[in-house]
Amino acid sequence: MNKNELVRAIANKLGITLKDAAENLDGVIAAITEGLKAGEKIQISGFGTFSLKEKEAREGVNPKTGEKIKIAASKIPTFKFGKAYKDSF
Repeated sequence: MNKNELVRAIANKLGITLKDAAENLDGVIAAITEGLKAGEKIQISGFGTFSLKEKEAREGVNPKTGEKIKIAASKIPTFKFGKAYKDSF
């Protein structure tokens, strides 16, 4: 399912227009993104948790040249499904 199909599913489920469904989905995504940028953990009961994971600096290898390179530390967004959601399958 892509974003357009998800918007269509939301519109059908809630009985709203495609435009309203798209705005609502964009709002949810923006709120999650802003929360993660602020360092917050976003928990949605019965679904899962969005959080940031810190990756330490490490050494890698350029696959073309075989040259060793340094990879800087970074933060990556992660998502962990909640137990209730996993159990629903």
